[in-house]
Amino acid sequence: MAQRVSIMEQHVGHKKPSPIRVRVAVRLRPYMESGDKVQNICVRGLDSHSLEIVNWRNQLETMQYQFDSFYGDKATQREVYIGSVSPILPHLLNGQNASVFAYGPTGAGKTHTMLGSPEQPGVIPRAVRDLFQMTRAEEESPAGENWSFTITMSYVEIYQEKVMDLLEPKNKDLPIREDKDHNILIQGLTQKSINSFADFDEIFIPASMNRTVACTKLNNRSSRSHAVLLIKVQKRQKGPPFRQLTGKLYLIDLAGSEDNRRTGNKGIRLKESGAINSSLFTLSKVVDALNQGLPRIPYRDSKLTRLLQDSLGGSAHSVMIANIAPEQKYYFDTLTALNFAAKSKMIINKPFSQETTQVLAHPTMKRPREDVEAAPRQPKKSKFESIVEESSPTETTLKRKLKLASLDSTVVERLLKLDQMLSSTALTETKLLNTPKRERLALIKKLEQSQMEIKILKEKHKEYEQQIAQSSGRLEKSTSSDCGLSDSSVSENTFRAPLRCRNTSIKSRKVLRVQPLQQSNQLHSTLDEGIPIIKKTTLTKSDNRENEPSWDVNLRPDLMESGREKILNLLNCGTVKELKSLQKIGDKKAKLIVGWREVNGPFKQVEDLSSMEGMSAKLVSSFIKANILCIAS
Repeated sequence: MAQRVSIMEQHVGHKKPSPIRVRVAVRLRPYMESGDKVQNICVRGLDSHSLEIVNWRNQLETMQYQFDSFYGDKATQREVYIGSVSPILPHLLNGQNASVFAYGPTGAGKTHTMLGSPEQPGVIPRAVRDLFQMTRAEEESPAGENWSFTITMSYVEIYQEKVMDLLEPKNKDLPIREDKDHNILIQGLTQKSINSFADFDEIFIPASMNRTVACTKLNNRSSRSHAVLLIKVQKRQKGPPFRQLTGKLYLIDLAGSEDNRRTGNKGIRLKESGAINSSLFTLSKVVDALNQGLPRIPYRDSKLTRLLQDSLGGSAHSVMIANIAPEQKYYFDTLTALNFAAKSKMIINKPFSQETTQVLAHPTMKRPREDVEAAPRQPKKSKFESIVEESSPTETTLKRKLKLASLDSTVVERLLKLDQMLSSTALTETKLLNTPKRERLALIKKLEQSQMEIKILKEKHKEYEQQIAQSSGRLEKSTSSDCGLSDSSVSENTFRAPLRCRNTSIKSRKVLRVQPLQQSNQLHSTLDEGIPIIKKTTLTKSDNRENEPSWDVNLRPDLMESGREKILNLLNCGTVKELKSLQKIGDKKAKLIVGWREVNGPFKQVEDLSSMEGMSAKLVSSFIKANILCIAS
């Protein structure tokens, strides 16, 4: 028989991830002249790693900051990319994550650093171009013949705490989830495969036009949202064991913090500014919590920090580019950005490779399914049960004792006591196991018992009715003999009794004395007006209730007609409250009657109720009888 080989994917163990610090670079934007008076410069670079800023408390003093890299106002886009971003890209081919994000106040040049221009491309186009070059060089190398690469891209923006898909603008407010391996992902996000930089350029440029921007007093094209570009690189092995390495690159252009007094934001711009500042404040709280070693990091307090969870304190090689402006009017914004950058460089990440492999699993030989189904599984028996089963019913207790002689005396004594206990009536009182089949059998048994009890009660009920019928027959004979009337002079024992209605008074519930009447006119003169006549009849055998009494209702035709007119008038003119006073009419049906009346006009007859939803002809008939009895009484 041929064995089936199954392919199973499993995670490969890794070495303990080595901690690495978040790299922080500061870039100083060139001085921009405006029509106003000349602004003083408050920031000055000292070398390629440090800078100083004027102390706002004392203009004669300066405060110095030191970072991994400092780029002055004359630094080019290429220098920024080669010095800070390019060194982390090779980690993607090893299945590790990387993250680059630009931080700073509005108007400090974050978008220019990340996107750039056709003449001076920024971090994003340079990183994507280098990724294609590295994967191509890896495939052409002798070691890369057994490997294939796949690159996909996604592009989103966080606008007013909502995740928007820039590749598919119709996908709005996407949820952020976390998988079983604690990887952050966006559910429903569009992913597009790219095979060259031309494919990326063709997709990315139209998607960038979907990003929300607006004009403010400080910037003609101010970003009103945080933009996140995700590049995923998958490296697959062509032969066994089919290893797969997955690396993700996050390229993030943050919106700048804004002072609404200087930007002049109003209306929707003010709301956008509030959402931006709130998310950046949460980002600052996350950095503080990481540096202080707090047990809870508030990643979930903002969509931005939720996406940056892997970049700050996570498993990514992270680079932050803090953009600052040299003018004096940006002093406090620049000071805030430098303080945040100084705190961020203390964060420790622990990168590791995301690797999976496919293992060929050879299952053990098993019995065919048909044989397993044909032979039901038998529970494992204890040694004592097997010995007891081997003994036939005719075997004496002495033979059983001989079979148990090989065991210890104390064990034999306990087993014999157990056997005696199980053979007693206590065995029958043992509760059944909680299996579906036994529960079903128990329910069926209870149902049979209840049906038997109902049958006994019905028989007793019939006996009581027969006794009542015999006693009433003797009473009628004695009454007719007292009045001097024979049985032939009375065709039917007719009496009146009011039906119990909602509006029935106590007086109308009194049962009148039975009086034999010979003619129908005497009947009408004797009965009070409006009291229904009830006759006792006997059902036929076709009803399957032989000799079981029932009650038929007969009313005078004039009372029937007047009652129907009153009901019809109430249906056409009554309010919801008045309609609810009718029998069999609740709040829902009263509202349906009013709505039907407004759409189709007044009811022509009471039977028109059957055309209304939820009112069948049978229900209308019982409704008419019940209400006519109440109106008549």
